[in-house]
Amino acid sequence: MQKHKSWAGSYFVIILLSVVLMQAGAFAAAAAPAKDNDIASAKKTGSAFTEVAKKAIPAVVFVKVEKTIKLGTHGNQQFYFRGDPSDMLGDELMNQLFRGYNGRRQRMPEFKQQGQGSGFIISKDGYILTNNHVVGDADKIMVRLHDGRELPAKRIGSDPKSEVALIKIEGENLPYLKSGSSRNLEIGEWVIAVGNPFGLNETLTVGVVSAKGRSGMGIADYEDFIQTDAAINPGNSGGPLLNIDGEVIGINTAIFSGTGGSLGIGFAIPIDMVMDIKDQLVKNGKVSRGYIGVYLQEITEEIADSMGVKGHEGALVADVTKDSPAAKSGLKHGDIISTLNGRKVKSVGEFRNEVASNPPGTKLSLTVLRDGASKEYTVITGSMPSDSVKDVPQVSGKEDKHSRFGMGLKNLTPELAKKYDLEIEKGVVVDEVEESSAAARLGVQPGFVISGVNRKAVSSVAEFDKAIAESKKMVLLRITDGNISRFVPMKKE
Repeated sequence: MQKHKSWAGSYFVIILLSVVLMQAGAFAAAAAPAKDNDIASAKKTGSAFTEVAKKAIPAVVFVKVEKTIKLGTHGNQQFYFRGDPSDMLGDELMNQLFRGYNGRRQRMPEFKQQGQGSGFIISKDGYILTNNHVVGDADKIMVRLHDGRELPAKRIGSDPKSEVALIKIEGENLPYLKSGSSRNLEIGEWVIAVGNPFGLNETLTVGVVSAKGRSGMGIADYEDFIQTDAAINPGNSGGPLLNIDGEVIGINTAIFSGTGGSLGIGFAIPIDMVMDIKDQLVKNGKVSRGYIGVYLQEITEEIADSMGVKGHEGALVADVTKDSPAAKSGLKHGDIISTLNGRKVKSVGEFRNEVASNPPGTKLSLTVLRDGASKEYTVITGSMPSDSVKDVPQVSGKEDKHSRFGMGLKNLTPELAKKYDLEIEKGVVVDEVEESSAAARLGVQPGFVISGVNRKAVSSVAEFDKAIAESKKMVLLRITDGNISRFVPMKKE
């Protein structure tokens, strides 16, 4: 009986071990396909990039430019050159500037400045998109194709305000890239940059969309950049930024770098903006932009608090140009533009780009918040004056001990108007600014004129002081430097 129990126990152990081994085998079998699936997925992603490369590389070109720089002949003159990081100057520049002769340097009357960048073909008949700073006002433009051919290119037109340029080579059935859409691009999407960084032809880098709608970078007048961490380096300028389908969604234009190399922050012009500009360059050789004649400010927290509004969306009208379309339609300083053609205005840059994209003579529908009430206006765009692309400097309020924020104020008189060359008829003149005061920190200078406090006009120091006394914690001043007015928020003690 005892032997039978021992055999039964052994039999039970054998069955248990079998079950455990079967489960372990099943787990291992399940784990193996999971690992294989990960590898297959990675291979699939890599294959997608390879397919994009096959489509894109034949249509991406190497752009070489040359310009003759004429030098002055006056004495000890120094020369300064401003160029893109892709410009290839260095020792060759010095060799052309000066020729050695028996140990002496002799100044040459001119030299050839050379540069390089990237571009991409957008049609089978040879139109090529690139950056304005790549081709600039070069005397000679040469394009090297994927197959090694070098062809002269003709400048069709360029737009310095957006950094877009269009050139053309003569050819038939050329490889070209199709444009996608940047409007529905999402943060986190895969993107591929192709170009010639540091002269290294046909270089492909991969990353994601890091951000959209970047503006205020100081790269161009009209900015709505796509930000990416795909490596972009000097020489990539003018090359395409592509989506995973191999469609162009932007032109690589600039990098944020303290070293001259990639730090994972690159900027590309969205293709939707580019194609609108391209069409105008093909048709007219230049770009005409819509204009309504307003100076705008972003709505900061201090300004929103001063005006009693919630949120920071919309564009604050700091000033309206005399006899402009905006003035004729009834817009006034202090208005907050909340919608344009039914769409919410999220920022000043977005609003300005949208207005500019409409040709002169276009009707625009605006919703404006004024004194807590919404009003509807129709503005017909005019032609953009050459010097009208300006935003009002942004400021934020600070604490100050003085009731006048460190400003010495005087009533506007003919003598003060003459002293500061003012053509303004009403307001309070800033005649003195204390060092390190709130006004000084915000850039206020003697000769500035305060024309309003909390959106109410003031024409004397007494009116100014009364308005300040009646104000709550935040005060909103309207100040002009004689040319441009802006709103300046300040905090009372």
